[in-house]
Amino acid sequence: MTTEAQKRANAKYDLHHTKQIKLKLNIKTDADIIAKLETVPAVQTYIKDLIRKDISGRNSVEFCDNS
Repeated sequence: MTTEAQKRANAKYDLHHTKQIKLKLNIKTDADIIAKLETVPAVQTYIKDLIRKDISGRNSVEFCDNS
């Protein structure tokens, strides 16, 4: 069981060392993405690996602003 002190320590660490980013997907228009993410064992690792490949230039993806 986690003690209150451990919870406070974890919250303090998270505040100073992590950042959460939310991804909102539409179940109709993003169904293909949702289906893929449901098949991978670690979604966070999968997404981070894709981003790192893009950053390094392998399989680079062009951003298209449709606004």
